[in-house]
Amino acid sequence: MRKRTWGVGVLAGAAVTVLGAAAPAALASASAGLAPPPVTVLTARADRCGDIFISPFGDSGTYANGAEILSPDGRTVVWFHAVPAGQEAADFRAQRYEGKPVLTWWQGTGLGGLSAGTDYIYDAHYHQIATVSAGNGYSADGHEFLITPWNTALILAYTTATADLTSIGGPAAQKVIDGIVQEIDIRTGKVLFQWDSAGRVPYSDSEQPLPSSAATPWDWFHVNAVHLDANGNLLIDARNTWTTYEVSPRTGKVLWRLGGKHSSFTLKAGAGQVLDDAGKIFAWQHDPEALGHGLYTFFDNESSGTPELPYSRAVTVRLNFRDRVATLVRSVAQPEGLVAASQGNAQTLRGGALFVGWGALPYFSEFTRSGSLVFNAEFPAGVNSYRAYRLPWSSMT
Repeated sequence: MRKRTWGVGVLAGAAVTVLGAAAPAALASASAGLAPPPVTVLTARADRCGDIFISPFGDSGTYANGAEILSPDGRTVVWFHAVPAGQEAADFRAQRYEGKPVLTWWQGTGLGGLSAGTDYIYDAHYHQIATVSAGNGYSADGHEFLITPWNTALILAYTTATADLTSIGGPAAQKVIDGIVQEIDIRTGKVLFQWDSAGRVPYSDSEQPLPSSAATPWDWFHVNAVHLDANGNLLIDARNTWTTYEVSPRTGKVLWRLGGKHSSFTLKAGAGQVLDDAGKIFAWQHDPEALGHGLYTFFDNESSGTPELPYSRAVTVRLNFRDRVATLVRSVAQPEGLVAASQGNAQTLRGGALFVGWGALPYFSEFTRSGSLVFNAEFPAGVNSYRAYRLPWSSMT
């Protein structure tokens, strides 16, 4: 176990069903007679390594929502956990906890808004071993559940408050939605670190229009990710300010900003790359991932309804910290040329390949280092997965 180098519960959970391709009857009975949505493989140019982790939801009257593992070719259900009716799963993946491989996901209601739920940890026997809940009176949000190398959990939460927005032309008592980041001790449930967007980021940085009523909560920040940078700092992403923040996990201070209205870096396009119509590398983005040596990937939505570019993409950015320049060095566009108005992630695989979950769009794809599409799959209309991953997994059942 690696020693924890800085400072941010355990509840009962739902039953789990272990399923394989040879158990269609069990699969169909996983949730009130509903099976998970079928996946259609559109492109499969070569054998791929690593199972596929998705958490399909939507069209709940036809298919079950839940956490699902597919075989590397996307054609076989390895395991499926159906969540109760009215709930959904998100950020399903394989991680390591106390030196052992585990499955983790968030389960609850309201993903994308004022959500409420719990984070689950299952072992390689598909048995629940722990759950994590937010502390200090908050409820865990489904955008992120990351286990650190020192066996704590980084999670998110949303909370409402009232703010005086007269300085930006708003009401004196506007209801707002603030973003919370917590580090939780998994064994004890203790909050080790907490960061609140209120007081750290000005409301004027938001790209989200004010609502017509002061009583309607203004989702001005919309925190959607917290990851570890290569230097141990936190990468906190806010969709509605178009900004990723480097934050000290000791003091909570914002160390730098990428994107948005007050970027710490000048933005430029590298050879063969383009900035969007707003002159930005990304807009309405998700999932900042540190690759080391100043390289970062992002899922670039480019829309929350009105596109800045006519397609979503996964982008790679090189940060020059000495000159404070951010250069877009690589991008791969959504294969069907579509734009995802919410959700999404981009995972870098060994050798520089990219596995991309297209969020609100019913697709997940894989690209080679050179940008060639080698895998592409589709859900039925009305179904999507918040994120998608390709990860090694070996159960002990």
